[in-house]
Amino acid sequence: MRKTKELIRVLSLKDAVGIGLGAIIGAGIFVVTGVAAGVSGPSFIIGLLAAGIIAAFNALSSAQLAASYPHSGGTYGYGYRLLNPALGFSAGWMFLISKLSAAGVVAIGFGSYFHQLVPQISPLLLSVIAVIFLTVANYFGIKKVGKLNLTIVCITLLSLVYLVFSGIPYVKTENFIPFAPFGISGIAEASALLFFAYTGYARIATLAEEVRSPEKTIPKAIIITIVTAITLYAAVSVVAIGVIGTERMADSKSPLEVVAGALSGPAVKTVVTIGASTAMLGVLLSQILGVSRMMLAMGRRNDLPPIFQTIHHKYRVPHLGIIITGIIILLLTITGSFEFIVRAASFTILLYYSITNIAALKQPVKEQIYSKVIPVMGLAGCLAMSVSLPFNVIVTGVGLLIIGFLLRLLLQKTKR
Repeated sequence: MRKTKELIRVLSLKDAVGIGLGAIIGAGIFVVTGVAAGVSGPSFIIGLLAAGIIAAFNALSSAQLAASYPHSGGTYGYGYRLLNPALGFSAGWMFLISKLSAAGVVAIGFGSYFHQLVPQISPLLLSVIAVIFLTVANYFGIKKVGKLNLTIVCITLLSLVYLVFSGIPYVKTENFIPFAPFGISGIAEASALLFFAYTGYARIATLAEEVRSPEKTIPKAIIITIVTAITLYAAVSVVAIGVIGTERMADSKSPLEVVAGALSGPAVKTVVTIGASTAMLGVLLSQILGVSRMMLAMGRRNDLPPIFQTIHHKYRVPHLGIIITGIIILLLTITGSFEFIVRAASFTILLYYSITNIAALKQPVKEQIYSKVIPVMGLAGCLAMSVSLPFNVIVTGVGLLIIGFLLRLLLQKTKR
């Protein structure tokens, strides 16, 4: 099989926005809003907007970097180029750990939701079918994946818009009182929780090598993605609070289904269940895309076995990375994802975006699209939220990072 070194640039602005939204709109809106409602009451909307602003700073830093360095790997590559190999590797390794573990959870979530529509099939079998289907879809080229992703994202967006408009007539203002029963501390905790509902916009940067006119397309795509996500999250949250109140939201693991059940519109609950299912599919698809491209970038620098840098001669995708990614996600789905790794995802995400912002600060002045205030605020937001993390989460995250460096050292020794 002939080897090629570069991927093919076929993703348009529409495709890039679709991939960004597919990566963001998932468990965050369907699950985390309920948790945030429990720690903050109705004022979690303020936390939602605050988290969105911090995410926007991070997103702009990612956009600025990707416009100058449009190659696979995102922050992994920026860390190497602008900082040092240790920070670059840290970003890449933490990305792999967090996205692979999250993908297992998302696959299980898809099975649980879709089982409600087809109860004849077990949730686990549905999860396994989804992982295999999306892995195969990824193998046959980014252009086909882009079209599939747009279809999935459109169904998710339409379901949420339908929920919002169906719920507006049922909103009760008394459900917003008291607005902030847990004060500023509750809003701050909700903000930290909800920040993770926005992560995913950087998936566009990870796939930068496959985007047309990346210096123009990527900044536009990231900005459109984050603004759309903030607007949609805010609208859904206001309606959810107004219809059922934050206490009922907090008591449920699927608060939007409770909201849908309280409405009398035609098939609202079915539409929301379909939307939740496609949201999980969209996130899972983006995880396979992102992880395989990160494996490609790390294989090129010998931080993973160099076999991962192989690109399929016909489909122009990192096919070995896609297959390995699919197998790992399948194993995590069947065995049940490692809970301690999932808990550490919050630390890994904050580390990843901290490195992004530091890299943006180190960019030459001629490459900077935005003011240095952007990465400074993004970094400050990441550090502020890291303070709220439990100590055991930080320790687990550091432990996983050390394991990564040990494996990297072992790989380099075997090559000598």
